[in-house]
Amino acid sequence: MTTNLTADLTVGQMVAERPSRAKVFERHAIDYCCGGKLSLAAICGKKGLDARAILTELAAHDAAHGRTDEQDWSERSLAELARYIVTIHHAFLREAMPRLAALSQKVARVHGPEHPELLEVARVFAKFQLEMDVHMQKEEGVLFPAIAGLEQGNAGHMPIQFPIRAMESEHDDAGRDLEQLRELTSDYALPPDACNSYRALFDGLQEVEVDTHLHIHLENNVLFPRAIALSESSRLGSAKR
Repeated sequence: MTTNLTADLTVGQMVAERPSRAKVFERHAIDYCCGGKLSLAAICGKKGLDARAILTELAAHDAAHGRTDEQDWSERSLAELARYIVTIHHAFLREAMPRLAALSQKVARVHGPEHPELLEVARVFAKFQLEMDVHMQKEEGVLFPAIAGLEQGNAGHMPIQFPIRAMESEHDDAGRDLEQLRELTSDYALPPDACNSYRALFDGLQEVEVDTHLHIHLENNVLFPRAIALSESSRLGSAKR
């Protein structure tokens, strides 16, 4: 069932219900992943955007796009969602990050004298890569197996909320890195002297930004809240027995 769109809804809830709405939010640089717990009204107030205009755009988007290609993760298992995140989003980053790290170093070396901001782009992306590599290892080795175990009735000894909060904090760090990259590149505006490598770098960084936004959204606004709710339900059930 589709919820009536109002500015009081959180942007994370809107995208969880209709994932393709992320395209509308991306166009307006609205953070629906790390900032997904904020209402559309709150975000528009901070950014000086017209919430009514955004709602109109979202409604038009919904009317123009069917739901045949959209995954409804509210009725799929948590283990299945975690596997999807690993096979789609983690795999994408593991392929893209080494390639873009090397490309950012090359472009900074060649074009850095004329565009010194590229040196900082290379540094920030290297930080992003290092932190996301460690982050994904922790999710795959600790958190996601714990969530799958919880779903199977094995709550274990570690409250699920603690590792989830740690992962959300790391998501915030990744979001700030992506925001800084966009600021350094003036929204990925290419200068007249941009070569093909320069263009490939900016194109690849934008792909990483969009995919990571979706990646973090699925965790922060879908997987993690459902896991916490299940954990609390299991705890209450155990207390009653």
